[in-house]
Amino acid sequence: MNLQWYPGHMAKTRRLIEENLRLIDVVVEILDARIPFSGRNPCFDDIVKSKPRLLVMNKADLADPDRTQQWIKWYGEQGLKVHPVSCATGAGIAGVVPAAKSLVSQKTEKDAQKGLSRSLKLMMVGIPNVGKSSLINRISKKASAKTGDRPGVTKGKQWIKAAGGAELLDTPGILPPKFEDQTVAERLAYTGAIKDEIINIELLSYSLLEYLRDNYAAELCTRYKLDGVAELAGYEILEMIAKKRGFVISGGEVDTERAANVVMDELRGAKIGRITLEIPS
Repeated sequence: MNLQWYPGHMAKTRRLIEENLRLIDVVVEILDARIPFSGRNPCFDDIVKSKPRLLVMNKADLADPDRTQQWIKWYGEQGLKVHPVSCATGAGIAGVVPAAKSLVSQKTEKDAQKGLSRSLKLMMVGIPNVGKSSLINRISKKASAKTGDRPGVTKGKQWIKAAGGAELLDTPGILPPKFEDQTVAERLAYTGAIKDEIINIELLSYSLLEYLRDNYAAELCTRYKLDGVAELAGYEILEMIAKKRGFVISGGEVDTERAANVVMDELRGAKIGRITLEIPS
C-alpha cells in the first residue's frame, strides 16, 4: 500500500513559515510522542535552519514512558532540547514557555542590559493532528486556536498572546511532499496524521498488528483475549480479533473491516496500552 497525501495548503504553509521566520525567537516543533521520529517533517530542518528549536513531545500520556525517555536522551545527543507534555491531562504544559526561554537566555540578558524588553515570539510547527492548536490553547489558557481530532483543522496563521510574556504563532500542519519510506507513512497513518478517508484501514491494520505482535504482544493479547500471536500474520490476528468481538456478517463470515477500525481506534485511544511505534536507532 503506497501512502501519499500532500494537500495544496501545505505548500502555502511552507511559504508562510519561511516568510515569518525572521520575526521568531524560537521554533517550537510539536511531535506525537508515539512516533517521535516518523512524526517529524524533515523539511523543517531546511526551513528552520539555525533558528533555536524546542521539540515538544505531545500525547506523552499515550506513549510508552520508557521509550519516551530513550527518545529524550537520543535527541539530546543530537543537540536538541525535548520537553514531553500531554494536552489531554495538562502534564508538562507549564514548562513549555520556560523551556523555550532557556534557549535564548543569553540574548534576552544582553537585550535587558541594553534596556530592551519585548515578548518572546514562538512559532508552533508540526505535522497534522499532532496537537499544535490544543497546546496553544493550554498555554494561553483560552480557546484561541481551532482544534479537532483530525488532520487539517488549522488553515492559516494565528498570533496568540500567552502567559509568561510570550506570543505564539500557530501554523497549519505540514507533511513532506513525498514519503520515501513507506514505513514512516504507515506510522503517520496509524496515529491519524493522514486522513483515514484515503487509506485502506484493513490493509494498514495488518502491519500494525504485526508490529504489536513483535513489540507489545502481552498488551495485544490482554486487550483482545488472545491466547498467543507469535506465529501469526497480521491478517490472521485481525480475523481472531473479529471472532473474539463477535463481528460476524451474513453467512458466518467475519467482518475484518469492522475489526480493523476498532483496532485503529483503540490504538489511538491507548486502550491497547501505552504504545510507542518506534525506538531510536
